Amino acid sequence: MFHRSERLLLRPIWPEDWQGIFGGIADEGIVRNLARAPWPYHEDDARAFAQSSVNPAEPRFLITRAADAAVIGCIGLDLNDDEYTDAIELGYWVARAFWGQGIATEAGRAVLEIAATLGYGKVVASHFLDNPASGKVLSKLGFAPTGRVVERHSCGRGEKAPTAEYALEFTPFCASDPRSGIVCAA
Repeated sequence: MFHRSERLLLRPIWPEDWQGIFGGIADEGIVRNLARAPWPYHEDDARAFAQSSVNPAEPRFLITRAADAAVIGCIGLDLNDDEYTDAIELGYWVARAFWGQGIATEAGRAVLEIAATLGYGKVVASHFLDNPASGKVLSKLGFAPTGRVVERHSCGRGEKAPTAEYALEFTPFCASDPRSGIVCAA
């Protein structure tokens, strides 16, 4: 699955992408804000991630610059393993060189369109409390805080840390939400 937005091309991750992934994520400031990535992050971790299989109902994308295919980060949907069994979870990271440019928001809008197309009625997300920038991205995408703060394990931190939870419910039959910029065709 591919998706083209104004500045970005979201595409499947291929095994040969491991170096671009490693170059963007091998930064403790990024990994500490992810649940599953280990720190230190090694080349073998990037190779394993790039070679891992993906369920089509849970797409994962390499975020690249449409103009020159530069690797910017990764974004995807994953089954949520807590009480939100009816929801899919949005997760992402953006390489430090691209922070503050609206990349996560633009890629997030694209993936929310894909979630709606796949028929998901609800998407959830969370951020570690010491990463408020991610909370701002989620708000721009139309997510609303659930009011829950829960401890979540971070492999990169090597411990649990508090996270704020968010949810976005799509309009039935349409899956559009004006807050997120997703628009349904009539």
